[in-house]
Amino acid sequence: MRWLVDALWRAVAYCFHPRVVALSVLPLVLMVAASFALGYLFWDAAVGAVLRWLDGWEPLTVVMQGLATFGVADVKPFLAPLFVLVLVTPVIVVLALLLVALLMTPTMVDLVAQRRFPALERLRGGSFLGSVGWSLWSTLLALLALLVSLPFWWIPPLILILPPLIWGWLTYRVFAFDALAEHASAAERRELLARHRWTLLAMGVLCGYLGAAPSLLWASGAVFIALAPLLVPLAVWIYALVFAFASLWFTHYLLAALEALRRDRDRVEAMPAAPPPPLASSSGEVIDVTARDIS
Repeated sequence: MRWLVDALWRAVAYCFHPRVVALSVLPLVLMVAASFALGYLFWDAAVGAVLRWLDGWEPLTVVMQGLATFGVADVKPFLAPLFVLVLVTPVIVVLALLLVALLMTPTMVDLVAQRRFPALERLRGGSFLGSVGWSLWSTLLALLALLVSLPFWWIPPLILILPPLIWGWLTYRVFAFDALAEHASAAERRELLARHRWTLLAMGVLCGYLGAAPSLLWASGAVFIALAPLLVPLAVWIYALVFAFASLWFTHYLLAALEALRRDRDRVEAMPAAPPPPLASSSGEVIDVTARDIS
């Protein structure tokens, strides 16, 4: 717990480091540019497709007819763009996480190592291609889990549990690997991930709940749609900062754990070997075998 809290406050402090703030601009620029480009090309078509689907959805049509008797206007033109935003949110989250892992994490790991762990040997147990492959495979598994769990989101308690749990698992998988790729050997990485699995998963789930913060902007409904050119960059930047914090948290925690692991291993190796146990002769007499006797 002490390591967890220590890594937490250090990660928060490092989020205000000028180098980290500057690094967060690059994912922001790339994602905002991609968002507006895709919106310009596909927004009207996507909203139109969703609107046609809502028009053909019988349960909603019945509800709208009932509400019309009370003077309630048709809300389907309002629901369609919100539905599109809900569908693209997982894509935005995944892209933000992967861009932070690719563009920010290596530099932030180096920053933490230089300032806190300058003597920690770099065994380079993970390569860049290995990190990319690990991240893409973990992302695929997370997206499959999201698709499988979609029917359960209609159960009120589970909508507050399943998405943060899935995002948390993905955050833990990606950033834990990247935090150790440069400094730990493959064996050390496996040992640390196994030893601290549940703590790391809890850290990831907490970051998953923090990552839900930009979704509050979607909940503003018509206000968000009207102010989309301003709120989309804000939401993307919040995602980038949340994942930058997550990366720093995992880095501080795991590099401290790696340092402790090597310190304990060196202490064990430095302990003198225990003398061999005494032997007993056939008559029952104890024979003390020492190095002098053997020589």
